[in-house]
Amino acid sequence: MKKQLKDFNLEGKRVLMRCDFNVPLDDHSNITDDIRIRSSLPSINYILEKGGSVILMSHLGRPDGEPDEEYSLIPVAKKLADLLNKEVVFADYDEVVNDQVKKMASRLLPGEVMLLQNTRFRKEETKNGAEFSKELASLGDIFVNDAFGTSHRAHASNVGVAKHLPSAVGFLIGKELDAIGGALSKPKRPFTAILGGAKVSDKIGVIENLINVADNILIGGGMAFTFIRAIGYPVGKSLLEEDKIDLAIELLKKADDKGMNIFLPQDFKVAQEFKDTSDFLTVSYKEIPDSYMGLDIGEKTIKLFESVLEGSQTVIWNGPMGVFEFDNFSQGTDAISKKLADLDIITIIGGGDSAAAVEKVGLADKMTHISTGGGATLEYMEGKVLPGIDAIEDLEEVS
Repeated sequence: MKKQLKDFNLEGKRVLMRCDFNVPLDDHSNITDDIRIRSSLPSINYILEKGGSVILMSHLGRPDGEPDEEYSLIPVAKKLADLLNKEVVFADYDEVVNDQVKKMASRLLPGEVMLLQNTRFRKEETKNGAEFSKELASLGDIFVNDAFGTSHRAHASNVGVAKHLPSAVGFLIGKELDAIGGALSKPKRPFTAILGGAKVSDKIGVIENLINVADNILIGGGMAFTFIRAIGYPVGKSLLEEDKIDLAIELLKKADDKGMNIFLPQDFKVAQEFKDTSDFLTVSYKEIPDSYMGLDIGEKTIKLFESVLEGSQTVIWNGPMGVFEFDNFSQGTDAISKKLADLDIITIIGGGDSAAAVEKVGLADKMTHISTGGGATLEYMEGKVLPGIDAIEDLEEVS
């Protein structure tokens, strides 16, 4: 078990905190979705209430280790100030840490908030550079990692810095570990996993791990066609990973040997072009025409999947059922969202497109937990160690 914020006396301390402020921006640098910033507020406010000051750091986008105005955290500083209803001191220096930034940090008073410039303006960030890690650590007394979405990466601002300061996880990471970890280790059963998205290759480790812990797996999205081909049926022009067909056969056999149910789509909405305006047909999974591609699950599949969900007590969902960005092919994903919202069960949404899909239909508040990390969630569901969390100090057990 890792140390948490509540395990430290924060009074008079400068807390260096890694957040995930990698938010989407429009062409005018306006933040179009601030959920990641809002998710950091409980930890920030707790530190301030306990008499500490906060120095926040995050990356934004992929500036390739060089300063790039397009990826400045200025919009984040402004949004954060609005949400906190207080001034946020923005250290707008391309070096991220320099003598001036160190002075600014040393002068912070209890209750004050400071934000560093994009950590990826330094190439040492993604390489977990030792010197950059020390520079960051010099700013604070305690390090807190509350960026679950980057915890599967070993970078200077989450792993390197933890070597030089007392460390803890924030409330957001604690919530993620409790929700996802609890579902995987001690789920209320029956436990059902819904897996979608484009590729089987992205979910191999997840499926292999879930075969050992879940009662049911529902497979939709583009990845379903590799499984349909594996059981002997043509998939037309649908997305297909030819080199993963044998693996799909193997996974189906493993599930069968374990007595675990994998449910594949029974029908699909198919079209000849990858366009929202394309005319479409609904066909059996056995009868996809050669010139058509599957873009969503059909009504029979929706009913099948809904019946499995109705008999479940815990559900983890990662990956949409179809091309949910297209209105004509969002029905399957929308139906799953609505069904989960209606059920009085534990519902965990695994970040990324699944979170976007739930938010698109306005049902985010009906879910038990929505993860802030797509890639991190997947790796955690695979049973992998997340370096950004592993680097945090362990809490000594009292015997």
